[in-house]
Amino acid sequence: MHDDMGDVAVSLPARIVNEAVYCPRLFYLEWVDRDFDDNHFTVEGRFVHRRVDDGEPTTPLADPDVPWKARSVELSSAELGVTGKIDLVEADGGEVMPVETKRGKAPDVPEGAYEPELVQLCLYGLLLREAGYQVTKGAFWFAASRQRVEVPFTDQLIARTKAAVALAKSVAEQKVPPPPLVASPKCIGCSLSGLCLPDETNLLAGVPSTEPPRPLLPARDDAQPLYVQEVGARVGVSGHCVTVKDSEGRKVMDAPLVDVSHLVVMGNVQVSTQALKELSTRGLPVVWLSTGGWLSGLLDGLGHGQVALRRAQYQAADDPQRALSLARSFVAAKIANARTMLRRNLEANSPGLMLELAQLVERAEAAENLEVLLGHEGNAARLYFEHFGSLLVDDSLGTFDFSVRNRRPPKDAVNALLSFCYSMLTKDLAVAARLVGFDPYLGFLHQPRAGRFSLALDVMEEFRPIVADSVVVSVINTKMVGPSDFIRRGVGVTLNAEGRKKVLRAWERRLSEKVTHPVFGYRVSYRRIFEMQCRLLARHLRGELPTYPAFTTR
Repeated sequence: MHDDMGDVAVSLPARIVNEAVYCPRLFYLEWVDRDFDDNHFTVEGRFVHRRVDDGEPTTPLADPDVPWKARSVELSSAELGVTGKIDLVEADGGEVMPVETKRGKAPDVPEGAYEPELVQLCLYGLLLREAGYQVTKGAFWFAASRQRVEVPFTDQLIARTKAAVALAKSVAEQKVPPPPLVASPKCIGCSLSGLCLPDETNLLAGVPSTEPPRPLLPARDDAQPLYVQEVGARVGVSGHCVTVKDSEGRKVMDAPLVDVSHLVVMGNVQVSTQALKELSTRGLPVVWLSTGGWLSGLLDGLGHGQVALRRAQYQAADDPQRALSLARSFVAAKIANARTMLRRNLEANSPGLMLELAQLVERAEAAENLEVLLGHEGNAARLYFEHFGSLLVDDSLGTFDFSVRNRRPPKDAVNALLSFCYSMLTKDLAVAARLVGFDPYLGFLHQPRAGRFSLALDVMEEFRPIVADSVVVSVINTKMVGPSDFIRRGVGVTLNAEGRKKVLRAWERRLSEKVTHPVFGYRVSYRRIFEMQCRLLARHLRGELPTYPAFTTR
């Protein structure tokens, strides 16, 4: 392991060696890919450690013959290649002892703690020994049971600890993550289960298992986008909240940062430097859209550090056959979902139409080059939009008459709604792609073009009919939007501010709606599915999955 300059060895934190013992894949995702996510266990653990984490680091006193205690003791070992921040070091009678705080109860196991924790504690003991102190044992303080458990540093435990360091270093040198654990109970409490997707990856990779995939990630993300579109509004931060003030300086909204997935700024809205810094620090993207919904910018701080994924993405994009294989998947799924959308909603039975679309799915899957594939996509789009108007409730005023898809600018209300929802879909997939670590500008079906999120456009193809088009049909047929929600500018039609609010409410409801995943069998929201598809694409590009499993609903 080396740093960015390639000539200085990187030391492993003792706590990350703990992860390697618990699960090598978890270690790899956290240490190499720099993936992390919280759950209630990690939040509780930080609370228990608050006294250590918030305090200034100290060092042990020079004279161990005098009893003393020191907190947050930072040490490193060039020999082991390990660093550590010890919760507490106690000295008495010429000997020092590391003490580690744990959030849970003391387990009823022979050595007093589980192997990952034993290794971490023993590493602290070895760090103290190398610093010149006499150390023969360590201790755990289990906060939930308020129990202290001492652990002797035997030769066997020291050997296991050194083997664990060697294991971690070996795993860190691998080009791809270790395979997921198979149906392991360890995955249930793991904060990275939603990023790792252990059961899903094993299923798609063909790993035998007697159990169906477990819904290890929350079915729905409680954090939601914050949309700000009022002309002259200002976005700032106060404490742990995002604040929004109108053009007169009156506060109109306070949104807790923990409830915000990303900030969406539409039109002439100001965002303070302090807000940008806080959002970037927390990894919450800021998206800029025009008032018409066109995506014009995306800020996510330093972005994701997963260089290996982007290298795999660039290599696949430069390989015509791999790029074509992915493009086939995106287009075939789009046509299949368009067929499902018509089959579910057309009142008149159209077996000929369904057969023709099914044949176009097969042709897309077998297309010998990108030009032929785009031809099949165009034919499917023509058939789909020829019948799309039949999905809409008759409107006596003719506001929602639809005959053909047009854009830039949309020339009628239905096309204005379609364009706006496609922009929202692009935005959400771009955010998901960045969250996973992709370069959203480099796609496989959509060729690179300055300022275009080509990868987001690729993955969103699967969701155009069943998410974006579905929202359009819903807001029209339920009369959520009407003639007063649109503005005609020259030859174009666009939503006004009130119309955008209505569509955004319907959009967020659709993304929060839980559906049964067609492959994994559990219920999950579309917003989660967006992220899952990006993660599964990443698994495929890095060699963990043989193919990319495009999302098609029944």
